[in-house]
Amino acid sequence: MIYFILVIYMTKVYIIRHCETDGNALKKFQGHTDNDINEMGAKQLLALGDKFKNIPLDAVYSSPLIRAHKTALAISESQNTPLFTNDGLVEINGGVYEGKTFDELKNSYPEFAEMWESKTWEFAPENGETMPDAYERIWNTVTKIVKENKDKTIAIVSHGFVIRSLFCRILYNDIKKFRQLDYGFNTSVSLLEFEDETKPKIVYLNDLSHLTDDLINKNARVPIK
Repeated sequence: MIYFILVIYMTKVYIIRHCETDGNALKKFQGHTDNDINEMGAKQLLALGDKFKNIPLDAVYSSPLIRAHKTALAISESQNTPLFTNDGLVEINGGVYEGKTFDELKNSYPEFAEMWESKTWEFAPENGETMPDAYERIWNTVTKIVKENKDKTIAIVSHGFVIRSLFCRILYNDIKKFRQLDYGFNTSVSLLEFEDETKPKIVYLNDLSHLTDDLINKNARVPIK
């Protein structure tokens, strides 16, 4: 008699939003603008590093922007894990909207409010990146990283908009349902499990258990309702 043993591979992926910057605190559209972290962000990273001391990782992947890269360093250095930068994890490029607060954008660019608050999936800033392009980019980047790390445990550090786009893809596979999801706060941690690179399961979403209340700045979240 011949017995067959079914082996199911599982890749675990922690998805982490970067720590706080002054751009977050001031509610600015940061996009590709390479803002450094602020004092609150530095404190958040100490807590995040402590959390990942007890979570064995095979690798950490990061957006190249400073705020994400420093967040990834806090994780990788907590256990001397290899850190790789990947341009596909960068935030959406806001083009002419970058560097301005959301209130300024609503006052100066009438089309912005409609796109951002009512039809986010049509977001297409001048000299920037469309939401459909960012939606596909983050999915393709993450699934490629997963394919290269089969049966491993890794962490990916990225940005609020593209992380939200990723979860929209996983939960709904419909870009128009983007607004049904909420942003995670800075350094929020989510866990995905992949049986293969195209079949993710969300184990938990936007966990902040590593932060005390004074390290959660609820005013720093991007205002999409």
